[in-house]
Amino acid sequence: MEEREKIVELFYKQKETLDNFLERDAISKEQYDISLNGLITKMGITNEELDRIVTKRLVLRKWRIEDAPSMFKYASDPAIGIPCGWKPHTNVEESKRIINAFIDHHPYCYAICLKEDVEHPIGCIELNLKTSLCRSEDECELGYWLGKPYWGNGYVPEAAKSLAKYGFEILGYNAIWCGYKDGNTKSLRAQEKVGFEYQRTIDNWVVEQLNEVRIAHVSLLTKEKWLSLNN
Repeated sequence: MEEREKIVELFYKQKETLDNFLERDAISKEQYDISLNGLITKMGITNEELDRIVTKRLVLRKWRIEDAPSMFKYASDPAIGIPCGWKPHTNVEESKRIINAFIDHHPYCYAICLKEDVEHPIGCIELNLKTSLCRSEDECELGYWLGKPYWGNGYVPEAAKSLAKYGFEILGYNAIWCGYKDGNTKSLRAQEKVGFEYQRTIDNWVVEQLNEVRIAHVSLLTKEKWLSLNN
């Protein structure tokens, strides 16, 4: 791990301690803010470094243009894109265009990185606003994909739980939708581990990028359910 990342990791460990103090009412919100701002200043934490979500094994951070080769490495695999409903990337330039779109139009789209290598993303996760599943302004939709070499390690549920927490507690959403195409049992299991519950099946889901019509299943995680599972 590079020296700068060691500093950022230390910052998040100390921030977690402050978060725990605040949750237990061991310190006031004013004391928390003063201490946190002191850490940010002392360690020289940048806005990009601050806009991260850190879990036990992962770092979710914003996409960068220089991530294009890593994105292409996994997004060019048909086993990734086809089940998700999009065409595999054909070259690094296409991945750059996708990343630019994320940066410009997707404020809550994150690269999934292993803690020991935050420079090379292994997947993507997002809270997408105003999709066809959302019924009101206080709802959003969760989407994700993970590079095939990393399947079976529980990374998607770990990332999704942390992003759901962010959506409910920081962004103020009351419901998060998620869907999966018929037969994508890996995605189903990942959603169930987070707490999503089946709502309905759509028999004629139009997949525009692939010019297909599929069967899709829709799940929902409410803030009420989230709180019951995590308190």
